[in-house]
Amino acid sequence: MNNYYRTILINLHRIIYYVTRTRLWKLHWDRHSEEERYAAAREMISKMNRSMGYKTIAYGTENLPKEGGYIMYPNHQGKYDVPGILASHDKPCTFVMDEKKSHIILVNEFLELVEGKRLMMDNLRQTMRIFQEMAKEVGEGRKFILFPEGGYKENNRNIVETFKAGSFKVAQMAKAPIVPVALVDSYLVYNSDHKGPTTTYVYFLEPIDYEEYKGLKTVEIASIVENRIKEKIKEHMAAQA
Repeated sequence: MNNYYRTILINLHRIIYYVTRTRLWKLHWDRHSEEERYAAAREMISKMNRSMGYKTIAYGTENLPKEGGYIMYPNHQGKYDVPGILASHDKPCTFVMDEKKSHIILVNEFLELVEGKRLMMDNLRQTMRIFQEMAKEVGEGRKFILFPEGGYKENNRNIVETFKAGSFKVAQMAKAPIVPVALVDSYLVYNSDHKGPTTTYVYFLEPIDYEEYKGLKTVEIASIVENRIKEKIKEHMAAQA
């Protein structure tokens, strides 16, 4: 049994509670503020982590823009990527995920708590509609996590795949800061054969303001963000050696 299902089994009583609470809250979303729902999502992460011995250490939180919306672009390693970032990000933020994978119990409730977006990867029209919604919401101050690799491979071993340029159209549309995020060892939690306590790392890198990238093509932006994340992971691995 892998760690994901072990976590589900060990926390079954908590999952029943959180799923039930989320579904009841959903009947009257307007009674529960974004901050309250985000706090509930982080509480869920915290309790799951403590029960399994998972720990996330974050660096660079001072780099996060103090005002307004922005888009975080992390490398993608597995199911723990979003929980690791949310556990490290104090202000409410949300994420985008593959619609086909979004209906798993608890994942569905988690996505709904933070009002995330479901992306149909093979439907260009729907993708553009979601991107337009995101751009509008970022302009209104929301913060998003968007994975430019698209998917992830099992047992990732901290390898960064080529970033898809199209994902950076959202930032261009929103004229918003881009925050590169380097994830290290996130794959060990739910997407490897590793067992036992695990420490993962989140690095919030210096943001790239719109004025810095507005004249660039999305391919160029993708390359800059990808390389900065690769360099940070390389730096981390060298320090650990």
